[in-house]
Amino acid sequence: MNRLSLSRRSLVKNSALGAVSAAAAMLGRRIEAADHATGMKGKIKHSVCRWCFSRFTMEDLCTAAVGIGLSSIELLTSEDFGIIKKHGLTCAMVQFRPWKDEGGKEVNRISVGFNHKENHENLIAAYETQINEVAEAGFKNLICFSGNRAGMDDETGMNNCAEGLKRLMPLCEKKGVVLCMELLNSKVNHPDYQCDRSAWGVELCKRVGSEHFKLLYDIYHMQVMEGDVIGTIYKNNSYFAHYHTAGVPGRHEIDETQELNYPAIMRAIFETGYTGYVGQEFLPAKPDALDSLKKAVQICDV
Repeated sequence: MNRLSLSRRSLVKNSALGAVSAAAAMLGRRIEAADHATGMKGKIKHSVCRWCFSRFTMEDLCTAAVGIGLSSIELLTSEDFGIIKKHGLTCAMVQFRPWKDEGGKEVNRISVGFNHKENHENLIAAYETQINEVAEAGFKNLICFSGNRAGMDDETGMNNCAEGLKRLMPLCEKKGVVLCMELLNSKVNHPDYQCDRSAWGVELCKRVGSEHFKLLYDIYHMQVMEGDVIGTIYKNNSYFAHYHTAGVPGRHEIDETQELNYPAIMRAIFETGYTGYVGQEFLPAKPDALDSLKKAVQICDV
């Protein structure tokens, strides 16, 4: 089959014919209807990260998302699953709810990760609960993080991550959930974060050795860290389960004010045969945040 001829509509119809689930078929019909209403081309499935638009209530953001042509609001925990479903939306990437220390304080979900063995028991217990929640809700992707180096070399950190993540793979495989480690830059936003290069993340995927562990390729972060975004996508797309956007520099709008060519990037993503979601994760700098979101979706709707 010519992958370039695939559209979101044909993929949804094929999955429905294969009887994947009634829920998938229903979501597909809603996506198709939304595309028709908003003029979306259907090649890219659009999502938005909740935290970037936290100035809006969930109800208002859901209403706006549907009107713009989005089919997902992501980085949510189970408390918000009901409201997005009410609006016919899905959650393309579920947020990890961090555990609490003995004093009841939440442990940082990004800097404290699988690269340090002393975190494994707490992480595994917390992830087992959330993997079940994600599966029960009918969603697929759950975010995870390497953690900060804190003096640890990359080889040791990778081996430790692989050891901890392998313990979760049987449950992920049973439940149909994919753990997605996010690639973040350690140059500007997340100093000392270990999974800060695509090559490191890809090698970790190989060591874990399961289709239920992949990477969240954040275009903004990897442009800051290493560049060669389109080349990396073509080379390593089989290890990427999800994509995030933002403008470089500054992490703001993805319009003409920044350096990345997002239409070209989206075309490359589509040409790899990718059928997942692209999540807008920019911080609006312009007064009308929802207008910025709408324009970002239009830019990415190649």
